[in-house]
Amino acid sequence: MGMITTADGTEIFYKDWGSGQPIVFSHGWPLSADDWDAQLLFFLQHGYRVIAHDRRGHGRSSQTGDGHDMDHYADDLAALVEHLDLHDAIHVGHSTGGGEVVHYLARHGEGRAAKAALLCAVPPLMVQTDANPGGLPKSVFDDLQAQLAANRSKFYRDLPAGPFYGFNRPGVEAQEAVIQNWWRQGMMGGAKAHYDGIVAFSQTDFTEDLKKITVPVLVMHSEDDQIVPYADSGPLSADLLQNGTLKTYKDFPHGMPTTQAETINADLLAFLQS
Repeated sequence: MGMITTADGTEIFYKDWGSGQPIVFSHGWPLSADDWDAQLLFFLQHGYRVIAHDRRGHGRSSQTGDGHDMDHYADDLAALVEHLDLHDAIHVGHSTGGGEVVHYLARHGEGRAAKAALLCAVPPLMVQTDANPGGLPKSVFDDLQAQLAANRSKFYRDLPAGPFYGFNRPGVEAQEAVIQNWWRQGMMGGAKAHYDGIVAFSQTDFTEDLKKITVPVLVMHSEDDQIVPYADSGPLSADLLQNGTLKTYKDFPHGMPTTQAETINADLLAFLQS
C-alpha cells in the first residue's frame, strides 16, 4: 500500500499486491478501494498483480475541496499508472469508476492498456437531455445531493439497504454486514467530494470517449440495476465502443461485484484469458 502526490498536491492512496499482468480497479461512488476486496483476492490468487486506489476525496485519499470531476479523476489514474510504470494493464471500473476508466483511456491513450471492463458503469450519459431522452431527470440527482447535504450518514445507510444491492426486492435477504461496510467506506470520504461527484458521474457525457477506445472492452450490466438503468447505459456503451462486448445479467443488483462476486469474477477471468 502507498501514496502518490498528484500535480495539484492531492494525495492518492493505493493498494498494490502481487506480480504478473496488472489489473487496475476503479471503484464506484462514494466508496473506496475496499469495495474491490472480493476481486482483489480472487485475481491475486490467479496470478495477477492487483491495484486499487481511493479516488480523490474518497477513502484514505486527500479530502481536497477541488477537482471532483472526470478530468481530474482520469488524470489521477494516469498519475498512478505512470508512477507504478504499468504496461499491458487491464482496467476494471464499477459505476462511477467505469466512467473514470473510459475517460482515462480516451484522454491519456491506450499505450499502457491491454483491455478494460465496465461493470454497471455510468457511460454513456446518465442525465436526461434532448440528445439523451432515455436518461434520468436532473431532479433525481438534485435529490441525491439534497439527501447527502441533509444527513449523509442516514443517506449512506439507506442506499445500500435498498436499491444499491437490491435488498428492496421481494425475497432478497438484506446482508447487514454488507450494508455496514458500504456505510463505513462512504463515511471515510469527504462530503464535498461526494456532493460534487454526483454531478461528475451524472452529467459527464462519455459518448465521444467511448468512440475513441480500441482495446477490447467487456461491458457487464444487469437489467435489474436500480442505480444505473440498463437500457440507457450498458447496451449503448457496447455499441459505441470499437471493440466492445456486452454481457447482460437478468436479476443482479448494481452492487453485483459484491453480492454476486463468484459469477462476476468467473466472467471477468474468462474475458481476461480470452
